[in-house]
Amino acid sequence: MSKKALYRIAEALERMSPAPAAAPNFATAAAFVWHPDPDRLAPVAQVNRVSVDLLVGVDRSRDTLVANTVQFARGLPANNALLWGARGMGKSSLVKAVHGAVHADYPALKVVEVQREDLPSIGRCLNLLRGVQERFILFCDDLSFGHDDAHYKSLKAVLDGGIEGRPDNVVLYATSNRRHLMPRDMIENERSTAISPSEAVEEKVSLSDRFGLWLGFHPCDQDEYLAMIRGYCDAYGVTIDDDTLRVEAIEWQATRGSRSGRVAWQYFTDLAGRRGVTLAQGGS
Repeated sequence: MSKKALYRIAEALERMSPAPAAAPNFATAAAFVWHPDPDRLAPVAQVNRVSVDLLVGVDRSRDTLVANTVQFARGLPANNALLWGARGMGKSSLVKAVHGAVHADYPALKVVEVQREDLPSIGRCLNLLRGVQERFILFCDDLSFGHDDAHYKSLKAVLDGGIEGRPDNVVLYATSNRRHLMPRDMIENERSTAISPSEAVEEKVSLSDRFGLWLGFHPCDQDEYLAMIRGYCDAYGVTIDDDTLRVEAIEWQATRGSRSGRVAWQYFTDLAGRRGVTLAQGGS
């Protein structure tokens, strides 16, 4: 093959290669979503969240996460946080609500949502965030790993940072239904069949140990469930007497077979619709 032909091939490959992604103007939004292929941080005009004051029954987790987030926003040491536990108890809602509350006082604090399936590209995302003046909560919702899932290796880029280290202006908040980010049966199966049981799952289980904060979420009781709904009614101006609310809300949760913050919000959404009240999305 001639040198001229090789030169043409090289030029064609260069044209096919995407240009390195450029960091956006972070002043344009409080929140961004990471999208790979092509790499970009898409601004979110309005974040879907509720006020932190409306989250009932998670006081200790709320106060701990707020304190950690304020430290981080001020440029002080702060921990990665894993919010784990019962479904529908406000784990992701708390992350978004806390960011909204702290961002009001520290506008340079941004949140970047990363999907679990996009973790292999996380290093490129970190390169866009490294060295800028803003500070970023990297948020991964519903994080868990199954059999033959190697995505957990990419997560170490955020938790440990490799040879470069995690950027000082980035912290990771993740939610999961599992404390150790992997199914219990997978842990037990690996331990029972491996030559070295203790080492077989150590790498995956130790991921959760890399989070400095573990915040547990447990199913709510009936009083907390009703208090959540009453809080929503008061905040959005939906009028209903306590007896009617109690009867309807308990019937609603019975039809769902569960009681949680998500079920409380779903009942309230139905109630607001029946009362003709529009629910505005949370502020950005």
